[in-house]
Amino acid sequence: MKVHFLGAAQTVTGSCFLIEACGIRFTVDCGMHQGNDEIEERNYETKLYGPESLKFILLTHAHIDHSGLLPRIVSEGFRGPIFCTPPTASLVALMLEDSAHIQEMDTEWKRKKLARHSGQPDQKDITPLYTIEDARKVPDQLHLVEYNTTFEPYPGISVTYKDAGHILGSAFLEIVITEDGKSTRLVFSGDLGRPGTLLMHDPSVASQADYLFMESTYGDRNHKNEDATLDELAEAIAYSYSNHEKVIIPAFAVGRTQEILYCLYLLSQKGKLPADMPIYVDSPLAIRATEVFKTFKEYLDTPEVIISENMSALLPNVKFTLNATESQALNTMKGAAIIISASGMCNAGRIRHHLRHNAWKPGASIVFVGYQGVGTPGRKIVNGAKSIRLFNEDVAIKARIFTIGGFSAHAGQSQLLDWLGKMEHPGLQVVLVHGEEKAQQTLAQLIHDKYKLPVSIPGYLEEMELEVGTEPQVIVTARPQTQKVDWDFLLSTTENQVSMLRSRLEHVADRPWEEQVDIKDRILELNKELLSVLSNL
Repeated sequence: MKVHFLGAAQTVTGSCFLIEACGIRFTVDCGMHQGNDEIEERNYETKLYGPESLKFILLTHAHIDHSGLLPRIVSEGFRGPIFCTPPTASLVALMLEDSAHIQEMDTEWKRKKLARHSGQPDQKDITPLYTIEDARKVPDQLHLVEYNTTFEPYPGISVTYKDAGHILGSAFLEIVITEDGKSTRLVFSGDLGRPGTLLMHDPSVASQADYLFMESTYGDRNHKNEDATLDELAEAIAYSYSNHEKVIIPAFAVGRTQEILYCLYLLSQKGKLPADMPIYVDSPLAIRATEVFKTFKEYLDTPEVIISENMSALLPNVKFTLNATESQALNTMKGAAIIISASGMCNAGRIRHHLRHNAWKPGASIVFVGYQGVGTPGRKIVNGAKSIRLFNEDVAIKARIFTIGGFSAHAGQSQLLDWLGKMEHPGLQVVLVHGEEKAQQTLAQLIHDKYKLPVSIPGYLEEMELEVGTEPQVIVTARPQTQKVDWDFLLSTTENQVSMLRSRLEHVADRPWEEQVDIKDRILELNKELLSVLSNL
């Protein structure tokens, strides 16, 4: 039996674990890689998955970093069932179509940009990762399963979905694989939620396992409690309200937006939300997802308020902007306001426009309420970038930045340890996934110290061979890792080009003044790019 790590290995996106057992191949999740250009290039390497030979897919939940490659896999020949809970099925249909729309829009923008540069209007060789038509085919292959109901997707393989408490419909998986009369128990945590959250039930407890593949997003830190979280949100609102500027909240459309609305309701009940401060939910996906929450309210652990049919009665100042014209109007509107918009990592969607119009204003505030992936604009801002690149323009970061981990849908360090501690430990092997290496190393040491359990941390494209038996052994086979940046070569190339430029400029003084000014302006643009890089080092 083998497990191939096609994503969420020493990183937090692209979750996909390909399992070879019982003579077949299947995956747990099929997520999109998100981050910088090199990380996102992995999305095009789906031949590694062997879509035509996959027997089935087990989907833990709807978030794009777990489901976002399903349309591409289907378009490349996968015809098997995709198992998930009923709420996940409804949410993933919305999210994949929204993702496909973004792919198509980005492709059209790239085509136009290249056409302007080349003068060749036909740029059909630039294609989207997948299309809306591809995304609309996925729901036909969804097979619904309920929590705590064991089923057999293939002889010798049994699966039980259990509530992970992360977002609506999220699950962790208990998989029992029987080969040659011997059974091996695997648990895939998916994304684990925090106990005591405002919307979700606490995560269920996993039973005994031979191998636990556990997420480690916040393996190196804990979250603030609910009161501290609300106080920090109130501080951000008060800051921008007093400065007559906007509070910009990048929020994931599913789960996070709904929780933020509920928190704003709680603040209004405490008198900490200005009565005349408008609240805009500027995400069509979040608006549609909220309707799904109402449909599956029995899956929630929350007061009736969040799924009320009359949200405006509870938050009179809340407004929902569905079309682009309404969204654009927010950026010319004067005065204080709260704008909740996607994407949560600021790498796509309407939030990029709101940052462009507000990030440079000292009186504005940007409130991060979720994990920011490596290489994303959100991560750069959280890490203290003085400017970010938006729409081919450097935008200064002068707004006040708030990072409120208490809104995270992921379990913190101590909560991960507590969840693990409730499992039966004899012979358990822990495999840390869905986390950055620093967080994983910290959590691995804590698990070893507290529970005396062996811990493995696989890398991207590595594989793990699971030896069936009473004393399972983990064998990790290294695969090629991400190529290191050759800084010496890169900088020497830059220096050589500057040297060539200097030598050729000796004759520029003889050219017409208009040409000299044009060359000067282009060199100034290069200087601006270098200064932007330097300011963020």
